[in-house]
Amino acid sequence: MTPTESRPAQLKEIAPDLIKRNDDNPRLFFREEEMDLLIRSIKRYGIQVPITVYQEGSHFVLIDGERRWRSARKLNLRRIPAIVQPKPSPLENLLLMFNIHALREQWDYFTIANKLPDVQRRYTREHGKEASEAELSEATGLTRGQIRRCMLLLDLPQKYRDALVQELSLPKRMQKLSEDLFIEMERALKTVQNRVPGAVKDLDKVRDSLIGKFRKGIIKNVTEFRMLSKMATAVDNLGIKETKAKESLSEIFDAHNSIGIEEVYEERFGLKYDERKVTLSLEAIINYLENIAISEGELESGNPLRKPLKALKRLIDRVLGD
Repeated sequence: MTPTESRPAQLKEIAPDLIKRNDDNPRLFFREEEMDLLIRSIKRYGIQVPITVYQEGSHFVLIDGERRWRSARKLNLRRIPAIVQPKPSPLENLLLMFNIHALREQWDYFTIANKLPDVQRRYTREHGKEASEAELSEATGLTRGQIRRCMLLLDLPQKYRDALVQELSLPKRMQKLSEDLFIEMERALKTVQNRVPGAVKDLDKVRDSLIGKFRKGIIKNVTEFRMLSKMATAVDNLGIKETKAKESLSEIFDAHNSIGIEEVYEERFGLKYDERKVTLSLEAIINYLENIAISEGELESGNPLRKPLKALKRLIDRVLGD
């Protein structure tokens, strides 16, 4: 262990020019409007939270605070407050940044996804085995759900990853294609491929069609992609014929029409799912009432259940025509 590594963390005032960017910083995007706000704040109030660095030879390397450091350089500040920590191992270097942002400011999922393979490689090098999902979660401070969402982005073909980089580099108000869009779309398409084989003949063509319909407003919200999953699982859940599900999905995937997800779902699947929900609810009510009948017999006159049950009976008689 070197003398630098053995020293405890210290608070110092350091010239920004003596500090270097950390090549392992996962952050990809420093949006102009966010930087402008931070620069105005620092110009007025100074840097209130010290950056974190470690020393390497005659200079310092950032662990946390790259936006503050960039702002300080733009403002030509002579010195800024910095906590100097012992030099971390390569794996610790990455994990420190992950955990800092997991607790304070969440990065874009694409930022995290790009660095997860590095975390896995370094973990394997240090521990002699690949990290499980649970171990990755514990090491990075990410939930297992967040890790799964990152993996969906990592599995995207390069052209879609490039499109996402272009979008994420824009100001938030100008972004159209979000990470959530790709995550929801990929989840849904995986379900469709698993449950209705043959519905997706060319995956990239389907992606392009769905993205095009989203841009045109035919698909209005990213959560509509969940309806694709429900259409695919309707074969098992509702007894819908696979040919019907395949036909409906193919219409939505066709780039040459203006048919959206929601209209197909509501027209052909929504009522069936509603009926299933009502059936499950009625079965629960029947079980409950059977238990009452066995244990108590007839409900007492003051029981609050009597009034809603009578109203339900009248409606059932009306619907059944009795």
